Amino acid sequence: MNTPEMGASLNELQSYIAAVEVERGFDRQTVIEKCLLLGEEVGELFKAVRYQSAMGIDVTSIRPEVAEEIADVLIFLISIANRCGVDMHGALLMKERKNQGRTWK
Repeated sequence: MNTPEMGASLNELQSYIAAVEVERGFDRQTVIEKCLLLGEEVGELFKAVRYQSAMGIDVTSIRPEVAEEIADVLIFLISIANRCGVDMHGALLMKERKNQGRTWK
């Protein structure tokens, strides 16, 4: 499976992740399992941000990279969207239309 090109659409990324999950055998994981794994990845992202911000982490920890952890979070979000039948691009547009009608301070 070829990695998506730079600038790939959300729809292209969703299709890619769906195919990769089948190829790697991850398609059998339930949405609940994916949500739990997403939680772990969010924790790793927070650790990477702490490390990048010089807040300090356990000296025996692997030095996490923010970009890599963001990518992991995105992969799990896409996996969850795929299991729930959510078109991420359409969902983003609908949510932004709602947000545009709100008052922000």
